[in-house]
Amino acid sequence: MERGSLANILQSEGAIELDWPKRVDAIKHVAYALSYMHHDCTPPLVHRDITSNNILFDSEYKTCISDFGIARLLKPDSSNWSMLAGTRGYLAPELAYTMRITEKCDVYSFGVIALEIVMGKHPGELISMLSSPISENIFLKDILDPRLSLPTTQVVNELVVVVMIAFQCLDNNPYSRLTMRSVSQWLSTTEARSNSQPLEMIKLCHLIQVKV
Repeated sequence: MERGSLANILQSEGAIELDWPKRVDAIKHVAYALSYMHHDCTPPLVHRDITSNNILFDSEYKTCISDFGIARLLKPDSSNWSMLAGTRGYLAPELAYTMRITEKCDVYSFGVIALEIVMGKHPGELISMLSSPISENIFLKDILDPRLSLPTTQVVNELVVVVMIAFQCLDNNPYSRLTMRSVSQWLSTTEARSNSQPLEMIKLCHLIQVKV
């Protein structure tokens, strides 16, 4: 597609053109697409390789998911076991000890992608710190892509919801993760939500604790 992949954009000067409203929209579009695949396809379709290389943008920065080469249909009469496949840094942690494919594998990858879009880089280091005391001293403003100006109050409200959702998608327990349907429903109402704290006061540890 015209603008190329999310990975290419974030690694180039084009990242500045991908402003906060466009980034929030991109996260919403990916969520809607995964929700459709998981909940409106029969049988459900799991992509298994949701990465920044497989999120493409058209000329108007509308997104689509590409590369269904290792996608898997979840059949109710099958155990849905498979060989390990996907991209390191986006794989759900349970795949280290089980080969069973579920929708929650894509949910975890979505959480990584959402943070990557917000941060402007892969969030691996941040994810590794979420369960440590270090996260208590990290503010939301500290993880925002520094190449962009600080977001408006309205966009801050949306980013708060996005980051809260991303953290729940990254839960090590797949059964505790949100479904993509609930993610897309929550993201569709972000504009109507208000946040009482200014950006400078919002800590990540508080967003981790909130359950949507």
